[in-house]
Amino acid sequence: MRTAPLAPQQCRLAAALALGTALAAGCTNLFHSDAKPEQTYVLRAPGSPATVPAADATAAASAAPLADLGAIQVLHPVAAPGLDGPHIILVQADHRMNFYVGSRWPAPLPDMVEALAAQTLRAAGEWQSVQDSASAFPPEYVLQISVRRFEADYTAGGAPQVEVVLDCTLGARQGRELVATFVAAGSAPAASDHMREVVAAFERASGTALASLESQTAAAARAYAAHAGAAH
Repeated sequence: MRTAPLAPQQCRLAAALALGTALAAGCTNLFHSDAKPEQTYVLRAPGSPATVPAADATAAASAAPLADLGAIQVLHPVAAPGLDGPHIILVQADHRMNFYVGSRWPAPLPDMVEALAAQTLRAAGEWQSVQDSASAFPPEYVLQISVRRFEADYTAGGAPQVEVVLDCTLGARQGRELVATFVAAGSAPAASDHMREVVAAFERASGTALASLESQTAAAARAYAAHAGAAH
């Protein structure tokens, strides 16, 4: 015997009851997750207020040299393949590149390196002006950075060794002259494989590389200015 078809109102009621039952059964999946929230880690430039005690910063400011190197612009860095995103990269045996799950930098790596380099040059106090890549003001010098390495290296086993290598090119805007090319590098072992210790090693390694970048940039600009002055 066939049953009589449901009226439209009864169909809508049945559909609503079925949907409510499905939502009630699946509510734990919709509103609960065992996944840990993603963590964002920041690095500080050497000489920035966050890395220098207040008393030391005051003493350094009073002893800082006069800003005699004109204006410099940090162009937007170029990253090696695989290093251009916000992931915190690690390298394993057999040339395997990977990244830490659930951890990231606050921005793509080229953006972060640009900001750190500009902050380091400003903190040195040797430049009349330090501009980032978005500046519209014409500088005397431009600094191009290529990020060759910025990774936690696990190839030796155990806790990683963080490696930061920056290939740098300094140019003079007037005459579009090449002033100098140099490598700024830093390396630091992580105390353990915990993310906190790995990020601390990244800050030490990047701080060493950035300090080298600053000193080599200033030395090259002074040598170029002295040579240009003698030629005239």
